[in-house]
Amino acid sequence: MRIFKFAVPIALLVAGVSWYMLHKNFQEVPGTSRVWITIGAAVLSGVISHFLFPKNEENER
Repeated sequence: MRIFKFAVPIALLVAGVSWYMLHKNFQEVPGTSRVWITIGAAVLSGVISHFLFPKNEENER
């Protein structure tokens, strides 16, 4: 269940920020490349956050 608590919101946040930064600062990059970069950043950050957060956070309280 932690994937819905941590990984998905972090991935969506990273996707939004990366799309904004690529759209604002790097107009010379083609649109399809910007989409692939954004998807890659979101997936990578989601996977990293999935493994970095503790597995049983309910039991530690």
